[in-house]
Amino acid sequence: MQVDELTVCPGTLAQGFSTYSPGCLRQVFNGRKVSHILPYFNSPNHEASRLLFVDNRQRISISGVQLKLSLLSVKNKLRLTHKGEQGSYILKPIPHDLRHASQVPANEHLTMQIAKQVYKLNVAENALVFFKDGIPAYLTKRFDIKSDGTKYAMEDFASLAQRSSQNYGPNYKYDYSYEQMARLIKKFVPAWRIEIEKFYSIILFNYLFSNGDAHLKNFSLLETDSGDYFLSPAYDLVNTSLHIDDNQLALDEGLFADGYETESFKINGYYAYDDFYEFALKIGIAANRIMKILNKFTQPYTASDDLIKKSFLNETSKKAYHSSFKQRLKALNYSYKPKK
Repeated sequence: MQVDELTVCPGTLAQGFSTYSPGCLRQVFNGRKVSHILPYFNSPNHEASRLLFVDNRQRISISGVQLKLSLLSVKNKLRLTHKGEQGSYILKPIPHDLRHASQVPANEHLTMQIAKQVYKLNVAENALVFFKDGIPAYLTKRFDIKSDGTKYAMEDFASLAQRSSQNYGPNYKYDYSYEQMARLIKKFVPAWRIEIEKFYSIILFNYLFSNGDAHLKNFSLLETDSGDYFLSPAYDLVNTSLHIDDNQLALDEGLFADGYETESFKINGYYAYDDFYEFALKIGIAANRIMKILNKFTQPYTASDDLIKKSFLNETSKKAYHSSFKQRLKALNYSYKPKK
C-alpha cells in the first residue's frame, strides 16, 4: 500500500480514509489534524535527517535495543524534540538485523490494534506514520506524561524484581516466570485483584499472537494521581514469529514458578487451555472469572481476520500472521480433559 494511495486509516484501520480518521485523531492526537507524513526522510542518503535522528536518540530516556525517537506535536505537525523539550510520542523506525524487518512497524501496529479493538485490552494509543520517502514507522503516544508536561512515576518489572544485567547477566529480562511477575503485582499494587486479571489477559493475548518478546521490561506499573500504582497500558505487542524463531513464551521459566508443569504440558509439550486455567488459579483469580476471561480468548473472532486483511503488512506477512494466530488459537482451545 503506497503512502499516497491510502484507503484505510493508518491508525484505526477503518476503511474509507486517505489519512487519519476523526476517531484516530481524537485518540492519538487529542483531536488535532496531524498529517500522517513526517517532515523527514529515512533514507541513508539523507544525511541531514540521519544527524537529527542521532542527536535526538542521545536524549531520549526510553530504553531498549530498537531505535526510538522522541517526537511532539507543534501546530498540528509532528517533529523531533529539541534539547530541553519533553516529547509526547515515541517513534520506532524499521529496525535492523531481523527477518522481514520492513514489516515490523505494520506488525506492531496491527497487533496493538487487535488487542484494543477485538480483545478490549488497555493499550498505548498508536498509529503508523510515514517518512517523506514513504517508509513506515510505528508511533505510540506516551501514557506517562501528564497534561502539564511532567511525568507519572513508572517502574518496569525488571526494576520491581531488582534485576539488571549487572546482577543477573545479559539474560536478566527473560530469566523469570509469569507467576513470579504476578507475585510482584500482589506486592506493589493495592487493587491487585483487578490488575491481576488485566495481567492475565495480556499473557493470554501474547500467547495467542506469538509475542515472544514479552519480557520483564515490557510490563510496567504506572502511578495514579492519588499515588497508588496500577498496571500500565500494554505496549510493545508484536507477533515476533514473523521475524525470529522464538519460544512459546518470552520468559525462560514460562508460566509457572519453581519448574512446575501441568499434566497437559508434560503430555503435549506446549501450553494449552489447562495450563492457562491452572495458571490463573495459582495467581489468585476466582474460577468463575477465569472461565469468563478464557472464553474471550478462545473465540475465533472474524474481527481479527478483518484487521489482518486491512493492515499494512504485505500479503506474505498477512498469511504468516494469520497462520500463527490460527495455530495458537487451536492450541489454546485444546484440553486433554473435559473443560471446566
